[in-house]
Amino acid sequence: MDWGTDLWDQNDVIDKHTQSGLDLVERYIKFVKERTEIEQNYAKQLRNLTKKYIKRESKEEQESKFSNHASFQDILNELNDYAGQRELIAENMMTAICVELTKFLQEIKQERKSHLSDVKKAQQNLESSFKQLESTKKRFAKEWAEADKATQQAEKTEHDLNATKLDVEKAKHYAHSRTHIAEESRSDYAAQLQKYNKEQNYFYYTDITQIFNKLQDMDERRIRRLAEGYCQFSDIEKKVLPIISKCLEGITSAGTRINANQDSILFIEHHKSGFERPADVDFEDYSQGIKPATSESSLNPPKVRAKLWIFSKKPKPVAAEDFSHLPPEQRKKKLQAKIDELNKELQKAQDVSEALEKMKGVYEKNPAQGDPASLEPQITETTQKIGKLRGETVKYETWLSEAMGGEDSTDNNQNTVMSEELPEPPQDELSEPTLDCAPAVSLYTDFQEFDDVEAPLGQYVALYTFEGNSEGTVSIDAGEQLSVMEEDQGDGWMRVLRANGDEGYIPASYAQPL
Repeated sequence: MDWGTDLWDQNDVIDKHTQSGLDLVERYIKFVKERTEIEQNYAKQLRNLTKKYIKRESKEEQESKFSNHASFQDILNELNDYAGQRELIAENMMTAICVELTKFLQEIKQERKSHLSDVKKAQQNLESSFKQLESTKKRFAKEWAEADKATQQAEKTEHDLNATKLDVEKAKHYAHSRTHIAEESRSDYAAQLQKYNKEQNYFYYTDITQIFNKLQDMDERRIRRLAEGYCQFSDIEKKVLPIISKCLEGITSAGTRINANQDSILFIEHHKSGFERPADVDFEDYSQGIKPATSESSLNPPKVRAKLWIFSKKPKPVAAEDFSHLPPEQRKKKLQAKIDELNKELQKAQDVSEALEKMKGVYEKNPAQGDPASLEPQITETTQKIGKLRGETVKYETWLSEAMGGEDSTDNNQNTVMSEELPEPPQDELSEPTLDCAPAVSLYTDFQEFDDVEAPLGQYVALYTFEGNSEGTVSIDAGEQLSVMEEDQGDGWMRVLRANGDEGYIPASYAQPL
């Protein structure tokens, strides 16, 4: 069954039906747009919510070490990733459904307009032919009536006794001419009728059939494309369901990782003072003639104050450089952390110093590369920095040794002494760079960059393939190993470095730590 055969006389119905189909496509596009706005607003509110509750202040770093606090931060991070997936759903719906359907709608509107215009032209041509038929028909009727009248007049004249022969001949000639004209108009009418019937047959059996079938094909294509749009409405969300499920699993995992006992132990380790409990208060027998204590001593007995110290509000002590204001256990931890920090800075300074010395040797061997004297200020500054850091390290290790009573710090002191006693490598032992090492020489052209070398924050593996089409993003493949250069700052993106040197941003939920 087709429109051209079964609906040949339903032009107005077809017009309304196809217009209704186009209206439905427009309504669906509008519906999807409003859905994307809801998704975007939802994602925005989720991001604002996580930003509101996520902890960034340094004073809360200690609390974040507890599993229940850390798990809440993990939940916020997972929720932020979840918000990113909602944004991705909105973006994909807008691109794959709204934009594509809008283009298709414009094309199909133009096609429908063209087909309906063809129908109108065919109707106008048929109507014009019918008007010509009516005109020739009227002319034939008129001419035939005139011929019949002239014939009757000739017969009347012929039977009139008063009419002359000339009058009779004249009447017959006129009647003959009118009859000839009527026959010509009859032939024209017959020819026009034949032409019209042929055009009408072509109109209803060929022209209109083809146009209506084209409209049917157009409408069916519209229906199939709209059906694809309906399926995309679900498929787009299904594609991100694995990542959304991973975010939800991460939230569940954050809850299961909480260890109440471990949090209690961590709390004890962090706040344990190391003091001994106060001893019993001695009995002072005033009946044996012991003098009463002065008002000052009676008001401030040391042992009583020590006993009630945990229940009273302690004044905040003034911070000392050697952390002597802290309880013994806390002081040891602070000193050890300070020593570790100084050792890291010392190692970094030694690496810079070594690089400068190597570059100086290169300049001395190849003056064309640069002036060795230009490096002296930087070498001097680095040497002074190393000496200062070593002095600071020895000072803090001495305080740590005192805090630990000479125990547990022996190894640290020996390591420090050994590192101090190691002589700097002599300048003349530096190997001269070969031609194969020429590219390495260019790495030291700017010594200001040694302190700015960006080290990876960790190694991650890609969970999914990501096409980095936007500016600042980078494409990755599932299973690829990545170096993280910048972690997620709460916006759902992290900066990574690929093995081939490409660097850019990817969704944080698309990769996990190795």
